Amino acid sequence: MEKELLYQKFGHIFDDALINEIEKVGSIKTFSKDDIIIDINQPLQYIPLLLSGNIKILREDNEGNELLIYFLEAGETCTMSLTCCMGTFKSKIRAVAEKDSSLIMVPVQKMQKWFHNNESWRNFILESYQTRFDEMLEAIDNLAFMKMDERLYKYLINKVKLHTSNTIIVKHQDIAEDLHTSRVVISRLLKQFENEKKIKLSRNKIEVL
Repeated sequence: MEKELLYQKFGHIFDDALINEIEKVGSIKTFSKDDIIIDINQPLQYIPLLLSGNIKILREDNEGNELLIYFLEAGETCTMSLTCCMGTFKSKIRAVAEKDSSLIMVPVQKMQKWFHNNESWRNFILESYQTRFDEMLEAIDNLAFMKMDERLYKYLINKVKLHTSNTIIVKHQDIAEDLHTSRVVISRLLKQFENEKKIKLSRNKIEVL
């Protein structure tokens, strides 16, 4: 099953030789929704390749408040963890399972070796860096230029795309933590969206109309 997923999610990216080596040296890990996959200051010895599920990448300030940076989908990896591994640093991010997820963990030493001798891996890493860099620029733009109601509505739309469903199962408090604001602000804005017929609210559930 895992090999099928590996081919399904990465077969169009990696050559057959690399797929076979990943299967040989990688270890499959499964995580339930809200499990911490990588934590801040954790030494990184493996690179995660996401086979199924979704992962959110967070930063944390000195008071322990979290800020959502970007989401990962199946077929992707976290380039912030790649950066830490290449410099043998500790993780600067927290990766949390957005829903039940499975990953294949690749030893760091292999990642560095493949970067030099495998073109498909090198292209994947470079494209991943570009994608994540663009997303981080977008996150900065959102913080600097967008009002909270715009950020919230964009967040909801991204959730819809991520889960391929117009119905989002989420608590107001969780949204507030992702957007680094208060639950009261989020609840007020969601009620405003409902009055504008943009969404429909029910307990721990939001339907984007």
